[in-house]
Amino acid sequence: MLDEVQTILVVDDHPLMRKGIVQLIAMEPSLRLIGEARDGQQGVELAHRLQPDLILLDLNMHGLSGMEVLKAIKAADLDTRVIILTVSDSEEDVVTALRLGADGYLLKDMEPEEVLHSLKVAAQGRTALGERVTAILADALRRESQPKPLNEVKLTEREREILALIAVGDSNKLIARKLKITEGTVKVHVKHLLRKLDLASRVEAAVWAVRHGFRA
Repeated sequence: MLDEVQTILVVDDHPLMRKGIVQLIAMEPSLRLIGEARDGQQGVELAHRLQPDLILLDLNMHGLSGMEVLKAIKAADLDTRVIILTVSDSEEDVVTALRLGADGYLLKDMEPEEVLHSLKVAAQGRTALGERVTAILADALRRESQPKPLNEVKLTEREREILALIAVGDSNKLIARKLKITEGTVKVHVKHLLRKLDLASRVEAAVWAVRHGFRA
């Protein structure tokens, strides 16, 4: 259930940053810290062993980078949502992380209350993006791709329903629950949607859907 306490693993090679994040998580009763990793390799090992609901992951770490950790976790198909928490507002990092399957991207200069709110959003099965990150992503998409206009896209009624839910940031699991279909069926529909829209990720599909007025 979405109202259950959500477990979190923090992966960051800065002890002071980890301490601050741990203190922040302790302020929220719906979140529970179950592990801390001091580097990427330990992060991957703990992710497999603890299987947390959420992983809060730094990008720039010694040894195994955050991007490599993200790839490893997504390749393992763990039922875990990965939220990037980094100092990098580089367009390349934002786009790469989201295309690799990150479920959120937050910046370390955000207010603590904003970070906490974003973690709660992620815990509800939605995509968590900081305000500045959303603007960076929108700018990147405008420049590097020319998605099809609405009148050129033929979507089924079910695809429209799913696209509207993607637009508000719902995960596949949450969409499946709302539409009373299996998560596997949602994944197939999302794959078809991305192909029809000529897009590479569900986050890009969400931006496209919002621009074209799709609402759940």
